[in-house]
Parts: sequence; C-alpha cells; structure tokens
Amino acid sequence: MRQLTNRRNFIKTATAGVAGASLLGAARGLAAPSNRLTAAVMGVNSRGGVLATAFARAEGCDVTHICDVDERAIAKSIKEVSEVENGNAPIGVTDIREVLENPDIDILVIAAPDHWHAPAAIMALQAGKHVYVEKPGSHNPGEAKMLVQAQQQYNRVVQMGNQQRSSVESAQIIDAIRQGIIGRPYFARAWYANTRGSIGRGQPAPTPDWLNYDLWQGPAPRSPYKDNLIHYNWHWFWHWGTGEICNNGTHEIDVCRWALGVDFPVRVTSSGGRYHYDDDWEFFDTQIATFDFEGEKTIMWDGRSCNGHLVEGRGRGSSIHGEYGTVIIDRDGYTVYDQDNEEIWKRSRVSGEASLDIRGGGGLTDRHIANMLHSIRDGVPQNSPIDEGQKTTLLCHLGNIAQKTGRALQCDPTNGHILNDEEAMSMWARDYEPGWEVKV
Repeated sequence: MRQLTNRRNFIKTATAGVAGASLLGAARGLAAPSNRLTAAVMGVNSRGGVLATAFARAEGCDVTHICDVDERAIAKSIKEVSEVENGNAPIGVTDIREVLENPDIDILVIAAPDHWHAPAAIMALQAGKHVYVEKPGSHNPGEAKMLVQAQQQYNRVVQMGNQQRSSVESAQIIDAIRQGIIGRPYFARAWYANTRGSIGRGQPAPTPDWLNYDLWQGPAPRSPYKDNLIHYNWHWFWHWGTGEICNNGTHEIDVCRWALGVDFPVRVTSSGGRYHYDDDWEFFDTQIATFDFEGEKTIMWDGRSCNGHLVEGRGRGSSIHGEYGTVIIDRDGYTVYDQDNEEIWKRSRVSGEASLDIRGGGGLTDRHIANMLHSIRDGVPQNSPIDEGQKTTLLCHLGNIAQKTGRALQCDPTNGHILNDEEAMSMWARDYEPGWEVKV
C-alpha cells in the first residue's frame, strides 16, 4: 500500500475503518433478547463477583446459582446479585458438579483459579452448557487444545473474557490498521507494569473453616495448604497459576495478535526472572518474551510485576508499528502517529466506560457479555470465540515454557506445537488428581 503522506489521508482512511467497525459493533451490540437465559457463576471472589452482577444486570439473563469453595464469598455474592435482581436471591452451591447436574442452567461462568478454567469448561460443555471463561482459559497448552476440541464437539458457545475484543474503539482502529493506516504492520509490543509486593515464605497451616480446600484444588494433584496461597497468590505458583503473562499479558498480547493478523508462531524466546524479591513466587516478575511469525512479523511482551514505571504514559497497553506510523491502543482508546511522531488522530472511549482496571466491570465487560448472550440466542458472531482466544493464550504458555527452559522454542506455524524439544514438550500438559482427569 502506498505511503499515507498527510493528515487528511490518514483520517480519510481511518474514518472508513471507523464506519466499518461501528457497523460491526452495532451488529454485535445490545439488541433486545427473545428469551431469557440462566447462568451459574463459579468463583466469585474479586473478578468473579463482578461477573456475577454483570450477568445479573444483562438483559434477558438471570443468575440462579453462585458456586464457590469459600462460604464467605457465596454469601457476599448472593447479596450483591439479589440486589441487582430485585430480591431474587440465587442458590449457593459449593461443588461445581452439583451445578452441572441441573438441567435448568444454560450458562456456566468461570472465574475460578486458572487450574480450573479448562476442566470446568469442558465439564460444562459435556453437560450441555454454554461457557463464559475468564482468561487465560487454560492452565497449559494441552488444555487449550482440549477446550477448543470440546467446544467443537459439543457445539456450544464458549466466550473467553478478553473483553477488549468487544471495544468499539479497538475494533475501529484494528479495521483502520488493516486498511493501511500505518502501512504494513510488522511489529507489536504489549506491556504491563505494576508494583506488586512480596508474597513472603508460606507456612503450613490448618485449612480455614470457611474454605473447602479439596474442592479448591479440584483437578490439580493434591498439595498441602499454606498460608500465602489463597485467594490471590496462587497466580505465582506453577501448580495452579500461569504467571503475569497469562494473568495480564493475555489481554494486551491478544490486541497485538489481532492487529498483526497472526495465529501461531515459528519461534518463541524469553528472558527475565524473579528479580525483585526473594520469596515463594515461582514465575517471573520481569519478562521480555518475543514471538516471531511467518511473514516477517513479531510480537514482544514486556512484563514488569514489581516496577510500575509507565510506558507511553500507561501501565498497560499495546503499540502497533508499521511502515508509515504507529498506533498506541489501550482500553481507553487509541492514538495514531506518523513516522515523524506527529499525532495525527486520537479517539477516547465514551466518558464513564473506561475500564483499565480489569477487576472492575463497566462498558467492556457488559458489552462482552451481551455479545455472548446474543450469540447464544441469535447466532451473531462472537467477539472472542474460544478457538481465537486460545491462540493468544497459547502464545503466553509458550512464553512461560521458553523462559523456564532457558532457550528458544521452534514451533510449527500451523498449530503452535513445539518442535524437536522433548523437555519443552514435557510442559505441554499436566497430570491430574485421580478421579478428576480431563478427557474430550
């Protein structure tokens, strides 16, 4: 495509993209429902509690069951949902298997820890339910593949919680990029910066009386309870979590993959480590991972869990670099620069819809849920079908594996499988607790 030489040409091209994306957003938007759906929410601490009230607030959907292994979380979420649903209190359940046996539940919403994502989703599909699963949607590459296979086999809607795919502004600028607003895009950078503290050294402790630790572990092989694990620090242990690249990088890396139009890599490298604290954290507080694709395109992940210095004035975001300019994207909008670093176009989200803090709800979460519900009822295209979501998650898993092995991974560009590396492939899947094996 010829170089876009001035502001007028930039805006003309971009406006065409805006029009197309606006129509796309409308098609996937908030049309009136034709019938009501019922949802059960699994895991309602933090983000899960937000999803419970968001589904309860969604037009044409009732939250009828709250499932959690923490009795306190169940009580809190029941109260919050009942306030949204005008006093109709959902039923509290501890064991997800009891929920899935109920034929009156249409949708399982999963916000439990990462080791539960794919197993619970597959169990729900086998029970005939639709699924909304928070990112990353799988604990390892093997589960990512199994979840996609299960969705195809059972033919239900599975939406992953990478809600920026439902941003009208993001869809607009992605469309403009594809029309050539910055020429051929070839490099994208995703970043996340935070100032997380140390998790210390956990000590063996009695299981709290409010917690069913056996069900919390579920499909994961049993491990003794420690006092620095629940409810959040499990993210940083390989046994249950997937590290910052899957915890937050999934969102921004997804935007980069979306913008570059790439699927599976040919090469993955990673460097970094646990630099900031000496504690139980098993993943990496500092990580630079790169993903090379056919067609001379590259994505880089810059993750800093313990140093919150901003990039482009933002704690999280993505930059897309092309022949004739650069686009900076986050959940609050985007800015387009030419090759002379002159800002030539900018668009911000409508006031009140900003949601850079993913723990909260707001416009993107509501829109993402509405899209799923309309897909179930009316067959409209999903903004984040699970096969697309798990392509992004696979990149994150591969970044972790490259970091742990300490070497570059050569990958099959047709499916992302690691080539000629037995040690790396040993991390492709996991063992399960007997009786909890995941099968498709």
